[in-house]
Amino acid sequence: MLYYLFTLRDMFSGFNVFRYITFRTAWAALTALIISFIFGPWLIERMRRIKAGQYIREEGPKSHQMKAGTPTMGGILINIAIVIPTILWADIFNPYIWIVLFVTFAYGAIGFVDDYRKLVKKQNMGLTAKEKFSMQIGVALAAGLAIAYLPSIHNNYSTVLTFPFFKALHLNLGFLYIPFIIVVLVGASNGVNLTDGLDGLAIGSTLIVAVTYTILTYAAGNFRVADYLRIAWVPQAGELAVFCGAMVGASLGFLWFNAHPAEIFMGDVGSLALGGAIGCLAVMIKQEILLGLVGGLFVLEGMSVVLQVASFKLTGRRIFKMSPLHHHFELSGWRETKVVVRFWIIAIIFAMLALSTLKLR
Repeated sequence: MLYYLFTLRDMFSGFNVFRYITFRTAWAALTALIISFIFGPWLIERMRRIKAGQYIREEGPKSHQMKAGTPTMGGILINIAIVIPTILWADIFNPYIWIVLFVTFAYGAIGFVDDYRKLVKKQNMGLTAKEKFSMQIGVALAAGLAIAYLPSIHNNYSTVLTFPFFKALHLNLGFLYIPFIIVVLVGASNGVNLTDGLDGLAIGSTLIVAVTYTILTYAAGNFRVADYLRIAWVPQAGELAVFCGAMVGASLGFLWFNAHPAEIFMGDVGSLALGGAIGCLAVMIKQEILLGLVGGLFVLEGMSVVLQVASFKLTGRRIFKMSPLHHHFELSGWRETKVVVRFWIIAIIFAMLALSTLKLR
């Protein structure tokens, strides 16, 4: 909404700064950070008062049992700290903004139901896998149809995939593109969810990915930059940088409370929302394949679970001491803080590699 203050530039030239995406992105990040700092302590105390504590699965690392009872559902704070600054600082008539907000809120709602059921049942069992996947697919389908058929963005719709490092390689999925969107959103959402197992790990990794997408969305929405880098130019998509800025501020603010030892956990209401948002951003700026590199850490965590299950069912043996991957290193003797920091470093390396592909085409 504050974006439209630029119309008052004839009265005072200073209002012209509200036109610039870079200015509004920075302030969206700062607004999200302030919201996190103001409401974070209140939410933690509120969750303690209603005994909304985390239930730790018995088969997990024994060192985690001491975390039982730590307030959860901190993703509520993350969602609020993303949505409010985005509405304040972005162009609210931009269709891409409302699609990514819809996905964020809808996946957050799925996570909320999952977390709430765990609290009611007083055990680490919420939605069934069938229920969760069905709802995730439904939201992803709605987002895919909106991206494909909304009149305001239909002219920008493309079913063609581009590949990092190969500027001449393209793949037109045609009618398979919307199913592909579903795979991207559901995969990204669950990738972040699986990474959420150690204090600060998921939110710190998300912070790194959000910074990367702030750069990528700005580049995709700027014709000159996109043409120079030879990436897909998506008119209106530059406004998504404001959303990414809010995600950066919300992640940084939540990390303040989630750093070891965590005062609150994000829960599925946070991890599913963040993952869904990341997947949605990748689709809308036509960098779907690059998502595998930007969110490389999430891919590793997800693949470790797939490989572990497949190996056990096929051979009766486990590849890792425990999955997801971060638990394997915990059981190998690494301290929790060492695992987290080293995984952050890996996430940064993936982000740097992803950004380097902008010119290596």
